[in-house]
Amino acid sequence: MLQNIFNKILYGILTLFGVVTVVFLLFNVLPGDPASMMLDERQDESQLQVIRQKYGFDKPMHIQYLYYINDLSPLSFHSQKTAHYTKLDSGKYAVGAKLSIGTVDVVLKAPYLRQSFQKNGKSVSSIISETLPNTAILAVSAIGIALILGVLFGILTALYKDTFFDRFVAIVSTIGMSVPSFLSAIVFAWLFGFVLTEYTNLNMTGSLYEVDDFGEGVYLEWKNLVLPAIVLGIRPLAVVIQLMRNSLLEVLDMDYIRTAKAKGLSNFQVIRKHALKNSLNPVVTAISGWFASMLAGAVFVEYIFNWNGLGKEIVDALNTLDQPVIMGAVLIIASLFIVINILVDMIYSWLDPKVRLS
Repeated sequence: MLQNIFNKILYGILTLFGVVTVVFLLFNVLPGDPASMMLDERQDESQLQVIRQKYGFDKPMHIQYLYYINDLSPLSFHSQKTAHYTKLDSGKYAVGAKLSIGTVDVVLKAPYLRQSFQKNGKSVSSIISETLPNTAILAVSAIGIALILGVLFGILTALYKDTFFDRFVAIVSTIGMSVPSFLSAIVFAWLFGFVLTEYTNLNMTGSLYEVDDFGEGVYLEWKNLVLPAIVLGIRPLAVVIQLMRNSLLEVLDMDYIRTAKAKGLSNFQVIRKHALKNSLNPVVTAISGWFASMLAGAVFVEYIFNWNGLGKEIVDALNTLDQPVIMGAVLIIASLFIVINILVDMIYSWLDPKVRLS
């Protein structure tokens, strides 16, 4: 099993390397001069030349690619003789250890995602570390809503198969899967945050942390989480209901379930002790995929609700052509996809011992 986990991790690293390559090539074939983007209206030719030399923008494409890999790699190499970009600048790296071999410094460090073009040189890592937790809280809340309600309604629709309740939930689930998240966000924000705000006490927009009106600092506003979490959870909720219903019906038709019922066990005992665990495999697949995609797909929901998460940061970076922020966000999301997929494979082996990591 450990060998299979190691193979998965190795495959994930290779996949991430491919993502890094694609992201670098994609953003470096786009029109525009990165040095001009960094200086904006303050540029003159001498300043542009200094920026190009400092960040290696004046080098051939393959050299820039090696610089980028060197920045991202936990183990990087820096020449002591180079005057510009490849010389070790410990001020920008979170250096863990350094070993000098001849004229080369071998550095163990945290991956360096470079600096924002637009936010006064603020590091991309700090921007992501400030916004990613908000997106993670939103995604976990949405998945929690989808998982709890989805499993519950999936069990009920399976138990009351072909009744009015079953058909009604199926219709609502179909609508939930069909409506785009940005449209649901607009409707929910207007209806519950404006029209019915007297009863719901919810805001149309707002983030997890709000600034006090009297300048007394920042405070948590949990109610701002309600509407975006519900909106983001609608589509996975609809998927989980249908998957749980169909999977449970299939399990309930098996011989060992009939044997359990023949022994006098109630429906509740049969589902809790025998059927539920074996019905969760497709649900785990759906939830894992949705959770990873939510970190990327929360863009419109966060923007509409003004939720200060990674999705909103990506939109702002796209509007200002802040390439390092966009590239860093894409790489973080890709890394989370890979980690989540590895964890899901491990959960599979726990849910069903017959399933082996491959």
